[in-house]
Amino acid sequence: MWKKCVEILRDNLDAEQFNAWFAPIVAVSYENDELKLKLPSQFFVQQIEQNYFQLFSATLRRVYGSSVKLFYTYNIIEDTPSSSVTIEHDHSSAKLNSSVTRQTQQLANPFEPLVMDDIDPQLNPRYTFENYCGSMSNKLAVSVGKAIAEDPNCKTFNPMFVFGPTGVGKTHLIQAIGIKIKELRPRTRVLYTTSRIFELQYTTAVKNNKVNDFISFYQSIDVLILDDIQELAGKQGTQNAFFHIFNHLHQNQKQLIMSSDCRPSDMDGMVPRLISRFKWGMTVELYKPDYELRRGVLKMKASQDGLSLDDEIIDFIAQNVTESVRDLEGIVVALLAHATMLNQDISLDLAQSVVGNTVNVNKKQMSFELITETVCRFYNIDKELIYGKSRKREISDARQLVMYLTKKSTQMSSTNIGQKLSRDHATMLHACKQIEQRLSIEKKFRHEVEMIENELR
Repeated sequence: MWKKCVEILRDNLDAEQFNAWFAPIVAVSYENDELKLKLPSQFFVQQIEQNYFQLFSATLRRVYGSSVKLFYTYNIIEDTPSSSVTIEHDHSSAKLNSSVTRQTQQLANPFEPLVMDDIDPQLNPRYTFENYCGSMSNKLAVSVGKAIAEDPNCKTFNPMFVFGPTGVGKTHLIQAIGIKIKELRPRTRVLYTTSRIFELQYTTAVKNNKVNDFISFYQSIDVLILDDIQELAGKQGTQNAFFHIFNHLHQNQKQLIMSSDCRPSDMDGMVPRLISRFKWGMTVELYKPDYELRRGVLKMKASQDGLSLDDEIIDFIAQNVTESVRDLEGIVVALLAHATMLNQDISLDLAQSVVGNTVNVNKKQMSFELITETVCRFYNIDKELIYGKSRKREISDARQLVMYLTKKSTQMSSTNIGQKLSRDHATMLHACKQIEQRLSIEKKFRHEVEMIENELR
């Protein structure tokens, strides 16, 4: 057990510090929760308790349990010549033993005395990367999240600010980062909380005159994950407290991860100095789920619930439930209820009925505008660029695809399509020919076009 402590101490200290103060320590005995360690002198005891107490006590409690009591033994030399021999002397670690009854509660409490034990990260174990479906609509956000979780030295994305409309997976993503960090580095102090809880804790701290304890607790966190940061808008006192916490964590290379329903520049009621800091790291948007993501969510949710859905049913749901991942999960739950409680077969008719109770199912009118909007959303391109003169490859490719799909799916003439984009008839024909050639030889591009067409249908 002492070897485990040594490994933890070695990992968390410079080689010089470890070799100077901890390498000479020898474990003498451990009985009835009483640990006895032998040190070279009383001076070592003083140095350890004054300079390394938080790390040392947290390590001992982690390995030996929260009720461990520590006793030092070291050699002293008597002053009188007749007894100037080395004798052994026992000394209790009053600092650790006096705090042995202080336990970190199940729910992280900012008003407990600051002890560097582990805390409950308040993470939902279901919100893992393995349960998070990826697609073009969230690829960047997922990549950044995994980079933060897998590389503790990666501070390029600090803070990480995730924003997007409700139901697109923000909470799942930011908790998945925390869960992965705890899996890879269990001793990291990770905490997930909502801005509402944060504000309630701050209000209680003010009422009980414990604001310093509140701030000290949050400044001890290694990875702070704060959900729905926009809820702090208009709350001046809470924002000021968070400002100091943010500064301390960022300056000490601790990771901050926040989510919001809007980008920092669109936040009303937030002090400018906080908005400025939100932009320091990586701001990434989660878009409404695209067709690929919607199909992935449906398949995963159905598989987890033991429900077998035909591709025809999955396609119908994915084409009509487009706004929110939560809506998709709700549809699967409703189908499961019909299958288990009402003993009904999961048919397309049943899916249509369930979807009709959740969203408005309208037949889309295929148009140039709809095609342009769908292609731009798929490739994450500003729609105005399609109408412009940009010759950048990604813009030009998207523009040609709009021409091709409009020609294929509508009754518009080539001349009218070209006029919509301020291009002549020859350019229109060339674009369609280019797309046809690419479809014949580029498998990835062919798959992308199929997804866009499914989206349009």
